[in-house]
Amino acid sequence: MDYFLLFTLWLFFVPGVFSVITARVTVSVSVMKGDSVTLYTNVKTTQQEEILWYFNDTRIAAIAGDLSRICTDVQCNEDTERFRDRLNLENQTGSLTIKNIQTADTGVYQLKIFSRSSIRETTFSVTVDVPDKVKTISVKKGESVTFDPGVIKTANYVMRWYFNETLIAEITGDQSKICTDVQCKERFRDRLKLNNQTGSLTITDTRTTDSGDYKLLIISRILQNSVSITSLKTFIFTVIDSGLSSAAVAGICVAVVLLFVAAAAVGVIYYCKRLHAGQNNPTAQSSLEIGVI
Repeated sequence: MDYFLLFTLWLFFVPGVFSVITARVTVSVSVMKGDSVTLYTNVKTTQQEEILWYFNDTRIAAIAGDLSRICTDVQCNEDTERFRDRLNLENQTGSLTIKNIQTADTGVYQLKIFSRSSIRETTFSVTVDVPDKVKTISVKKGESVTFDPGVIKTANYVMRWYFNETLIAEITGDQSKICTDVQCKERFRDRLKLNNQTGSLTITDTRTTDSGDYKLLIISRILQNSVSITSLKTFIFTVIDSGLSSAAVAGICVAVVLLFVAAAAVGVIYYCKRLHAGQNNPTAQSSLEIGVI
């Protein structure tokens, strides 16, 4: 027996508790494949009788005010496997989180909140795009590198940079912080620069020990705090030790050019001397002319 359905019918037909739809809101959001997305109710479950979530008209989550029954995906619908182990329903608010969202999860998510006096409906139109979330970057030892998030940072962003799973930099709103851990400070001593406007991370005077995976975790609250998106970007970074710095390589190139010019000059001088000797010695001049032919 579907107790949620019976409860909804009771709200409509029992005298004195008839509910009317007081608000309908539509929200459109675009996310990237692999992100975690939270759709907020902006209510407390203790203040509501029932909260229902639907995906393309199929119920995927439900919660009652007294928490007597909570179901997500498979528990709500035995034959539904789409979101298995990827849905989380927050007990206190009824907000729904979709983890590791996939392109097949594109669609309409509908929220219905029932109280004794009203019904509130919010529709989230979610589009899932496929991004290039892994970038490979390599530079020569001693050069600088900048990891660019490629997003427009807002005041609601939290950005955390990790190097091989160790937190090395963080931006929260308008506040930024470079790692204070002793091991991290020793590795990147005065070589990390964090751009508070863009969230980009720069490493100066790179070393081979800087090679590894740099990951950026972005948590953003958008659309008047109706949606939260958690995104992860990865930069695979390699520092190449060529044995010569860029300045040394440039110096060698200049030296080669100078040697070539010097050799050409010697050849010209030698030819001029032989030509002059030929003018004074007819026999030598004939030999020179024959040699030139």
